[in-house]
Amino acid sequence: MTQVAVKLPDGLVREVDELVASGVFPSRSSVIRRGLEVLVDAQRRDAVAQSYERGYRASPESEQELAEATRLAVAAVHDEPWERWW
Repeated sequence: MTQVAVKLPDGLVREVDELVASGVFPSRSSVIRRGLEVLVDAQRRDAVAQSYERGYRASPESEQELAEATRLAVAAVHDEPWERWW
């Protein structure tokens, strides 16, 4: 594990300390680590979404593919044992 020194605004440190004091996290490090994990994950998800969008724009579904997807969705709804859910 690598230690990283950062400077944080006093107000943010107070909020981090409140999370620790209230028992939400066991330490300042765990708060900051979790925050960075969430940020990195959000960036990764955004990159995947942008990649998907670029691919879709480069090669959107054809009318035939959309019709087949609709047909399969309708068939799946008809095949569902709805009486089990009521």
